[in-house]
This record gives sequence, C-alpha cells and structure tokens, in this order.
Amino acid sequence: MNFLHNIWDFLWVLFWAFAFVAYLFAIFAIIGDLFRDDKLNGWWKALWIIFLIFLPFLTALAYLIFRGNGMAERGAKAAAADRRATESYLREVTGGSSPTDEIAKAKSLLDAGAITEDEFAILKAKALG
Repeated sequence: MNFLHNIWDFLWVLFWAFAFVAYLFAIFAIIGDLFRDDKLNGWWKALWIIFLIFLPFLTALAYLIFRGNGMAERGAKAAAADRRATESYLREVTGGSSPTDEIAKAKSLLDAGAITEDEFAILKAKALG
C-alpha cells in the first residue's frame, strides 16, 4: 500500500510542477506583451507589473481576460515583423537574385563570349534547380 501511495504522491508533484511551469510561461508572456505594447503608457505598465508582483495569479487571469485579444494581435504582428526581417536578411545574404536574374547574367556572359554554350546550359540548369 505504501508503494501506491508513493506513486500518487509522485504524480501529484508532477502535476503541480507542470502547473507551475505553465504559470511561469504565462507570466513571462504577459511581461513580454506589456513591454511590446506601444499603446499602453509607462504608468499603466508599471501598475500591471506591481499587481503581477503582489497578486500574481489574479492579475495574470485579469490580464488574459481583458487584454488577451490584443496580446494575440501584438504577437502575430511581432511574428510577421520577424519573418519579414528574416526574409530580408536572407535576400541580402544570397544576393537577392531570382532564377531569372541568374539566367540573364549567364546569357550576358554567353553573349560577351566569356562562357561557352555548354557552360550556359549548366548555369541555366543550376538556376532552375
């Protein structure tokens, strides 16, 4: 009987550990959203933080209820901005040339006599994938 009692104790501790980690994720998401929000002035942000310190569970619940939709919108906007920045960086690093640009460059090299017809075909095949 003591063995079963210990298993249930272990499962109970595991449940509360999971709940605590989920709660920490929610708190950090709220704090991140507070600092991401440019429409909320500093005093309101400070007030939310103070309440998160002294009444954390109630404040987190209230924040998610009252500002949850805006939180999702700001998160989506930040993700879109990150995606655009990543795409811009990749275009910058790779030279930003499309297959059409690569073929046009190869054609100009062929017309200038810098490459042969076979080399042009190889470059064209490489550009097209």
